[in-house]
Amino acid sequence: MSDPKPAPTYDLTTLAARAGEEARPNRAPALVEPIYQSTVYAFADLDDLDRAMSGQEPSAFYYRNGTPNAATLERALATLEGTEAALVAGSGMAAISAALLGVLKAGDHVITDARVYGVTYALLAEEFPRLGIEVSFVDACDLNEVEAAFRDTTRVVHVESLTNPLLTVPDVPALARLAHGRGALLSVDNTFASPAMFRPAEHGADLVTHSVSKYLSGHSTAFGGVLCASAELVALARTRLLRLGGTISAFDAWMTMQGLKTLGLRMRAHSGNAQAIADVLVNHPRVKAVYHPGLSDHPQFHLAMDLYPNGFGGMLSADIEDAPRFVKALAGRIPLAPSLADVVTTLSWPWGTSHRPLPEGERRRLGITPNLLRLSIGIEDIGDLLGDFERALDE
Repeated sequence: MSDPKPAPTYDLTTLAARAGEEARPNRAPALVEPIYQSTVYAFADLDDLDRAMSGQEPSAFYYRNGTPNAATLERALATLEGTEAALVAGSGMAAISAALLGVLKAGDHVITDARVYGVTYALLAEEFPRLGIEVSFVDACDLNEVEAAFRDTTRVVHVESLTNPLLTVPDVPALARLAHGRGALLSVDNTFASPAMFRPAEHGADLVTHSVSKYLSGHSTAFGGVLCASAELVALARTRLLRLGGTISAFDAWMTMQGLKTLGLRMRAHSGNAQAIADVLVNHPRVKAVYHPGLSDHPQFHLAMDLYPNGFGGMLSADIEDAPRFVKALAGRIPLAPSLADVVTTLSWPWGTSHRPLPEGERRRLGITPNLLRLSIGIEDIGDLLGDFERALDE
C-alpha cells in the first residue's frame, strides 16, 4: 500500500480565498432559513450541472435563474394563493410584464380595466402597442362593456381585484366565465387584497400577480413581485423573466418571507381599522367622498360583501376639501409616502404619484382629482388613529 500523497501547500492568497469553504461543519437546521447570497453554485460533475440546466431537478445554479430564498418564497405564495406554482420577480411590474408577455405575441389583443395602477396603464397603453399588442381600456365593472370589447384576437383580460386608488370591485367570477367562454385568460392583480382577503384563482383567475412590497412583506423593507398560476403559465413567464433580467434578490425574498408569516394577523388589523376610519370620514363635512367597499353606498357593495367576507384590507381613498392643508395637519403623525401596506398608516397623492402617467383628462374622468388622497391604514390603535384624523380635519 503506497503512502498517501501529502496535502498540497498553498500560498496565503489561495488560503484566504478558500479557507473554511472546503469542509463546512454540519449544524442543526436553522429555525429561519438563511440568506443564500451566492451568485453562483458549484456542481459535482457535468451530469449534475446538466440536470440543473435542463430543469430535470430543481436547483439553484446562477443568481438570475433563482436562489433558494426565491424558491422558498415561490412555494409559500403558491400555497397561499392556491395555485400550482409561482414565480417571484424583482418588482410587481416585472411580474405583470412576465405574466402577460408569457402568453402574448404581436397581433394579440388585451382588454384591461381603465382604472389599473398608473404604471400598469403606461405599460399597456405605451409599451405593448410598440410590440404589436393591441389594448382596449374598459370599465371592468360593466360586463356588457367588457364583452363588447372582445375580438377574435383577445387573449387576456386584466383587472385588479380592488382597484387603485378608488377601490372599485370587478366581478372576478363573472369576468373569468366571460374570458374563458371566449378562449381568453383572466389576469388579476391582487395586491390590494392579498390572499388573506381574496384568492382570485379560486374564482377562475388564471394569472394572479402582486407587488410583494406591499401587504405580503408588510413593512416597507422588501421589494419584489410575484405571479401565481398553473405550472405551465409560470414556466412561460419564467422564460420571459430570465431573458429580461427581472430577478428578485435573495435578501428581498428572505425579507418577504419574514413579513409573510404575520400576513393573516396584520390583514385583520388593517381591515378593521380601515373600516372604522371610512365610517368616520364619510360623515365629516370636509370630506366630499370616501371610496371603500365596506360602505353601503359603494357601487359594488353587495358584490364586495359576497367576495370579501373577511374584510377588504387597509386601503381607502377620500376626496378632502383643501387636501394640502389636511396633509400638513397630519405631518409628524401620518407620513406622506408614495407606497402602501406598511404596518403604520400612510397617505399618498394619486394625482401626482401612482397615476401621474395617465393624461390629466383621463385622471379626472376616472375620478382621480388633485384633492383625492389614498389612505393606507395601518395596525395602530384605532382610537389613536381616529384622534389623528379628526384633529387634522378640524384644524
